Amino acid sequence: MIPHEPETLSSRSEERADTLQEFFHRPLFLSLTIGVPFCIFKLLFGLAVVQAHPPGMVWMAGTGWLIICWSLLDLGMNSGRIAYDLLGRQAPFEYCTIAQIGRYFHRPVVFLAFDTLLTFTIICTMLWSGWITLLSRPELQLWYAATTLNLISLSLVVLYNEIRHS
Repeated sequence: MIPHEPETLSSRSEERADTLQEFFHRPLFLSLTIGVPFCIFKLLFGLAVVQAHPPGMVWMAGTGWLIICWSLLDLGMNSGRIAYDLLGRQAPFEYCTIAQIGRYFHRPVVFLAFDTLLTFTIICTMLWSGWITLLSRPELQLWYAATTLNLISLSLVVLYNEIRHS
């Protein structure tokens, strides 16, 4: 029996690692650490666009409101994914509206990647335009919380994967 002990310990360790890996792929984790923060970035960007629009540029305010609606729709979809996951069911929809459009083309992951690119562009626009200074203190705290949650969780997943594969 003694020769089998290391194998048993190793298999238990692998089971725990697989459980953690599975958790990182669950809609609950993905929505809370990526989807919801991305919705917050979109929402705050939309608010900044509405606030930043100069008089006479009504189209800019309208664009801001469209971005706000987009963010809220995505937030609803992520909340739905969380609920379905907690109920142990597969959601009949994607994480965001753009990925949902991609589902019709049988390419939701490609469209999800495009949504990620747009969100990163929004983050950069907020920072480089200086519009981040338009946010109120509570809005800034929400921005910081979304950034922290998103970056820390990404770092934890990368660190876990590197430890697991080394």
